[in-house]
Amino acid sequence: MKRAALTSRLTGLLLLAAACPSAGLAQDTLQPYQLVRSLQLVQDRIAAGDHAAMPMQAKLLEMTDARLRAADAEDFKDPKNFRALLVYGMSGGNPVTVEAAVSRAASDPRNLAIAKGVIGYLNGRPGEAIEALRPIDPMTQPSDLGAFLALVKGSLLATDQPAAALMLLDEAKLLSPGTLVEEAALRRSVGIAVTQGDAARFALASTQYVERYLYSPYASQFADSFVSGVIALHMSISQDKLADITSMMDPEREKVIYLRIARRAAIDGMSDLSAFASARAEQGRDGNTNQGDPRALLYSSLSTVTSDTIEDVRAKLGKIDRGKLSDSDRALLDAAQAIAGEVVAPPASLAAANPAPAPVVPAPEPEAAAVPTTDAAGLPPVEGAVSERPAVAPSLAAAPAAPNASAPATDAATALPASAPATSASADTTDPTDAAMTKTRRQLDLIDQMLGAAPK
Repeated sequence: MKRAALTSRLTGLLLLAAACPSAGLAQDTLQPYQLVRSLQLVQDRIAAGDHAAMPMQAKLLEMTDARLRAADAEDFKDPKNFRALLVYGMSGGNPVTVEAAVSRAASDPRNLAIAKGVIGYLNGRPGEAIEALRPIDPMTQPSDLGAFLALVKGSLLATDQPAAALMLLDEAKLLSPGTLVEEAALRRSVGIAVTQGDAARFALASTQYVERYLYSPYASQFADSFVSGVIALHMSISQDKLADITSMMDPEREKVIYLRIARRAAIDGMSDLSAFASARAEQGRDGNTNQGDPRALLYSSLSTVTSDTIEDVRAKLGKIDRGKLSDSDRALLDAAQAIAGEVVAPPASLAAANPAPAPVVPAPEPEAAAVPTTDAAGLPPVEGAVSERPAVAPSLAAAPAAPNASAPATDAATALPASAPATSASADTTDPTDAAMTKTRRQLDLIDQMLGAAPK
């Protein structure tokens, strides 16, 4: 209630400022730390799923930037204002403004060292940032600054020191629960846990994220890491645990997550996982099944396309409504039907003919709303920068399939290079069945190139 009241008063202030263009009302009457605190309150509401607050965030960033550009050394004698300057930068603020304001501030050497590290991070100089922040313990700083420093240091160390990064992200969550900082820390913990092969931490962080931040505009990035993690750790995560996590999602998001898992698992030959995910996608909730969803039918068929029930699979593929599939899934359906046809081709023709090339599968067009493939490229600000753009729509159905940088594998990880030689058949090369199955397995590997777009 307290936060809601503060945000309500803030809305009134913004409306008043907008109605008074000739005077920078908020910039003149509020201290930098007051504006930055208001910005944080709005960002926390966004993390909780209040997408309507995003225009307010943009306005507050503009107002805060103007106030900080006008601030002088006297303003920064108040430690709260200097900390607010750094928090503003790590909240998606303008790095140029931060650097210029720091140059005017007469602060102690330790604070200036922190500022140097933050500026290095914002400007894409990770080596400089790590060196400056190395001796800084976020837990000894005021919580408003310490939480962001823990998040930044954790992000900087994610690749080279993942264990240390996870400890720092835990500190960020401890210092700032229920905020955008915790949302980002949990989201990044999911990806790092995958690279560490830590299924328990992956499950815990995923559970906490779904419980608290499922409707965050950054949830599509979590979805990418979650799907990739389920595939990478499928031998360590039980289906019951997976079902427990997804049961906390709304039915539509749960269905889309299972469709994406089924698709990846089918292509990677994980028959049990693909069958489980496809069944869950079809099952639905509250008596509303998704049995007619052509995506679920397609993905459940892929993992059995070389089985002894191939005629049943061909019949199922033939019933799929192509008009309800995305372009990439239609091409995937064509490839699966071509492979199924070759599996049941007469053995004599298989033995006599040279192996046919794999079906030509057009590469999917990149999605316009796709997020960058790496969260660390250029080391942008913690939130609000290019690498942390919110999804265009809150639904995970529109989430891009390009995984987060912290995911251990990409969708095309098992695709064979164009110049790779054909896989040899079994020792008994006269066995047409072995030859057909070997060729089919290679073709299924090539279909992995199809995984450039999420199911639509």
